[in-house]
Amino acid sequence: MTPPPTAAPALPAPATVDPRPTRDPGAGRRTHPATGGALVLVGMLLVALNLRAVVTSLGALLDEVRDGLGLSGVTAGLVTTLPTIAFAGLGALTPWLVRRVAPARVLVVAMLALAVGQVLRVATDSALIFVLTSALALSGIAVANILLPMLVKQHFPHRTGLVTGAYTMTLTVGTTVAAASAVPIAHAFGSWRAGLGVWAAMAAVAVLPWVPLALRTRAAARRSTQTAAVATPTRVRPARTRLGWAMAVYFGAQSLSGYAIMGWLAQLFRDAGYQPESAGLLLAGVTALGVPIALLMPTLAGRLGSLRPLVLGLTAASALAYLGLALAPHGAALLWVALMAIGQGAFPMILTAIGLRARTAEGTVALSAFAQSTGYVIAALGPLMVGILYEATGGWTAPIGFLLGALAVQTTAGMAIARPRYVEDE
Repeated sequence: MTPPPTAAPALPAPATVDPRPTRDPGAGRRTHPATGGALVLVGMLLVALNLRAVVTSLGALLDEVRDGLGLSGVTAGLVTTLPTIAFAGLGALTPWLVRRVAPARVLVVAMLALAVGQVLRVATDSALIFVLTSALALSGIAVANILLPMLVKQHFPHRTGLVTGAYTMTLTVGTTVAAASAVPIAHAFGSWRAGLGVWAAMAAVAVLPWVPLALRTRAAARRSTQTAAVATPTRVRPARTRLGWAMAVYFGAQSLSGYAIMGWLAQLFRDAGYQPESAGLLLAGVTALGVPIALLMPTLAGRLGSLRPLVLGLTAASALAYLGLALAPHGAALLWVALMAIGQGAFPMILTAIGLRARTAEGTVALSAFAQSTGYVIAALGPLMVGILYEATGGWTAPIGFLLGALAVQTTAGMAIARPRYVEDE
């Protein structure tokens, strides 16, 4: 919140302080031409395009990777759990990082780590090196996950729903394309390595808009940090609020199911009798059908007085999808895919809620970091537990029962964040 104006003699300030009244950096600030508003948007969309491709391409080719590297079911579960581990650990460090380094410079390094990690992991025959280089790639995604909501709040405060919808839709498109094309690319080149490694080029392209932004905004970022320090003397700490914990639990539960689906749904359909290409297309169908949902959900969430109808509707769709996969995975696969796509609308909804439940840019990045880093600790259980239960039982009833339990927790937390309030107020 912006403090009331104070007479100049009563407030010591550096000689370089702007004489105009201080404004909160996240409250209605227009993007200055020097920061390249259009370039920021293009850069955000390119980053979003990369945020799940590294995960869903692996999910579509998991059988081939397991055979090629000799991975057990438990090790494969660990590999599919890596995204959540990386996102939890590095996501928590991002607010500290952006207080010291301009976001554009951070994103340059993040996208380079993503590109290099993807190249290195397909160049090895060692399971250990595959895991480590996958972690390097995922570290770039972890940082970008936290930064995007903050960038929306800073650069597009009056178009939060529209821009959030645009980047979540782009994220969904990248997820869909990777899931649908990983197997055909691998078959075309005769190796699963091609199906995973091709996405490094897309990450390298995402670096390009941030290089000029990093060069042009270094000084501006320092001034912005100084202004924010004067305007917000008390740091926002979501861990001390009920809202912060409710957001973290909801984010964690929906991410648990999301990463379990990305990591194991193609395998479920293979076990149900589908060919690898068809199983990959069904996985891609979940994200493809989610594209319009990702575009519309932020606007819808922003216009509703309460998120309760969305929370309950998304829960109902997910529950029906899980039950259908348990009872008739082959006979009505398209219906279950459609219902699952609707249920996964919880992801764009909670990203929008992060912006809706904070007043300032600092509050947004603090809430984003806490909800996502803590949430991903919870989410790490998803792919790992699904892998353990799948190997222990040889079927999908137990894993799906586990996901239904997580859905119940998600719904409870969702009801707690449904009514409008702000993390700064708590």
